[in-house]
Amino acid sequence: MKTLIVGASAHKERYAYKALTMLIFYGHEVVAFSQKKEQVCDVMFMQDFSTFDEIHTITIYLNPIAQMAYYEDIIKLQPVRVIFNPGTENPDFYQKLNENNIYYEEACTMVLLRTGQY
Repeated sequence: MKTLIVGASAHKERYAYKALTMLIFYGHEVVAFSQKKEQVCDVMFMQDFSTFDEIHTITIYLNPIAQMAYYEDIIKLQPVRVIFNPGTENPDFYQKLNENNIYYEEACTMVLLRTGQY
């Protein structure tokens, strides 16, 4: 199952970086969206949502205000689920996801991986 990280980072101290490398370690296919053209491992960060397809899970590492610009892009991908990591919780977006029958959860991607719940 393919995971899209929204708000990816190449900075090793950021949780988005740690989640990306952990997803790879656990054998998941990973793609990434960021405003910056960077790369972690073999994952090139893309700046256009139209490059993504067949996304199972989207894990978000953007604050709620920054998320607003991407609501429609994320909904168009029709993921099976969207994970809102700590600090990204967004009730306004939850409502839009519900309206489009997209499951979401407030969780930590890294904890889900470590506990076998991913």
